[in-house]
Amino acid sequence: MRRRLLLGGAGSAATSNLIRSLRAGGRPLTLIGCHSDRFMLRKSTADRNYLVPALTHPGFFRALRRVIAREKVDLLIPTTDAEVRAFTRLRTKIPCRLFLPRKAVVDLCQDKYRLNRVLRARGIPAPLTYPVTSLDALEALFARFPARTLVWCRVRSGSGSVGAIPVKRPEQARSWIAYWNEMRGVPTRSFTLSEYLPGRDFSCQALWKDGALILVKTAERLSYFGGGANPSGTSSVSQLAKTVFAPRVVEVCAAAIRAIDRKISGTFNFDLRENAHGVPCLTEINAGRFPSGTNIFDLTGRFNLAAMYVRVALDEPVELREEYDPAEGYYTVRDLDTPTGIFRADELFDKIVDARE
Repeated sequence: MRRRLLLGGAGSAATSNLIRSLRAGGRPLTLIGCHSDRFMLRKSTADRNYLVPALTHPGFFRALRRVIAREKVDLLIPTTDAEVRAFTRLRTKIPCRLFLPRKAVVDLCQDKYRLNRVLRARGIPAPLTYPVTSLDALEALFARFPARTLVWCRVRSGSGSVGAIPVKRPEQARSWIAYWNEMRGVPTRSFTLSEYLPGRDFSCQALWKDGALILVKTAERLSYFGGGANPSGTSSVSQLAKTVFAPRVVEVCAAAIRAIDRKISGTFNFDLRENAHGVPCLTEINAGRFPSGTNIFDLTGRFNLAAMYVRVALDEPVELREEYDPAEGYYTVRDLDTPTGIFRADELFDKIVDARE
């Protein structure tokens, strides 16, 4: 049976990469895209595309329901945190299948400080973190961290390392927060201070249904897209990444999900970084959506995670002997306006002549 899927954010890098993964899944699909930006929509690689109002517009859900009815959509797939949040709130008014966690889970994961408190309270490795209540409180907060160490200052919601920077002194954090408040309208109380994690940077994607782990994959970020121009020097968007065997990362992520909801369903993208002792610590969980670089989890290893998501979401039979699919030895390279490159380690120098002396 040809399944019909509707994806938000059509034309964006995240949705284009997800479409690539779904088409590589080896089954017939009709992929329909929608977006509120007609210029972005023109770039979409979906089979058909619909211009809809902005997500915040009162007419958005009315237009969405018309598209779903016209195209006989089987499954609606959000591609941004904003879509995940909106769809979980109004899921009973969406006339097709959704495969998302409960609203309470989404709300928790989209507040990084609340999530951090829950994880640490339940013994899940996560960085020591404090909320910023005022600029005058920064000296007292810094005194809670070891002397002469870096402190991570960031906004407690959002993606792409928004508002994130490592700082050494309270006055640096004060200037950074004041700038975001005055120039970007971000309230002081939206910031947190966390212990700086100096180790390896991991990404993990997992698929769950009714509290059971179905499939999980792991990767390591090696360099960052736009990292050189970013004050933090890092980003959640990798430029170079590799697939890795990291069972400790899987263990931490699985423990976190079970601590949040024993009957959880949906897909989850985890960010982790090792602390000074080499322990992978959870810094955030993106609930209900795939990352923009999803191809590293879909086009490597034995199983295509995005394709498996569709099967599980539509209650189709799935038989996997092992939940963890560690596809070691693959690298992904990403850059502006080019498709993600995926190469095995032994293919990295194919068609390349070494002209170095």
